[in-house]
Amino acid sequence: MSVTAGRIDVVSTPIGNLGDLSPRARDALAQADLVAAEDTRRTGQLLAAVGLARPILSLHEHNESVRRDELLARLAQGAVIALVSDAGTPLLSDPGYGLVRAAAAAGHEVRAIPGPSAITAALTVAGIATDRFCFEGFLPARPRERRERLARLAREARTMVFFEAPHRIVEALADLAAAFGAEREAAIGRELTKAFESTYRATLGSLSAVASQDANVARGELTLVVAGARERAAPSVDADDLERVVALLARELPPSKAAALAAQITGARRSEAYELAVRLASAARTAAGEG
Repeated sequence: MSVTAGRIDVVSTPIGNLGDLSPRARDALAQADLVAAEDTRRTGQLLAAVGLARPILSLHEHNESVRRDELLARLAQGAVIALVSDAGTPLLSDPGYGLVRAAAAAGHEVRAIPGPSAITAALTVAGIATDRFCFEGFLPARPRERRERLARLAREARTMVFFEAPHRIVEALADLAAAFGAEREAAIGRELTKAFESTYRATLGSLSAVASQDANVARGELTLVVAGARERAAPSVDADDLERVVALLARELPPSKAAALAAQITGARRSEAYELAVRLASAARTAAGEG
């Protein structure tokens, strides 16, 4: 069988409001030979709502490895496959990575049909810095594993985005406040783009208290945005102490090694210690020449 270049269109679909389906995304779905969907029933409802009827094949985390070869075979026959998830942008905490990677490796075209994403939607309304951010997906369901993950993230300087299940939001917020500090800024995007969309902006401590008292917080799909840790200020270094330590070490060591050790001992920046070591060495040579 000859191999023909097929194509995968990675199609972003609405996370709530059907009006967010772009004309290009609708066209991609209409022109696809096959729609690979995380949930065939949900995707069938979407297609029906926009007046489309296309063949749909399930592709989810439990069957992706099995479906991959079947879909690659369809691509080899020249098929155009639209890849969609339940909602939003595929592959972002959703299946499809294995198929896209294998298709690209086999020489098939993979196109992005960009559009809605709960990640970017939450970032735009959170009121928290977005110049640098990271997506952490769902936190572990088990308390011990969740707390261990949060402990590793406590000093992360970038804004963090998490997904969380409604029935775990109260305990997740309590653990976030304990790990990151109750005063850390955060926001909860609930039911984004849907009829009962809400955004809660406060500190982690305040959000934890609100979630434990207001049952509405735990109703619907949730996206958390948490401010990154503030960078620690460099420790102050006594200039006289630094000069004394550098002078002592420079008697026995070259400037670079003296500076490295002095920086470790005093907490000073290595560059600062090195400049001082070079200056002291130069002064010592000048003094020796004058003598």
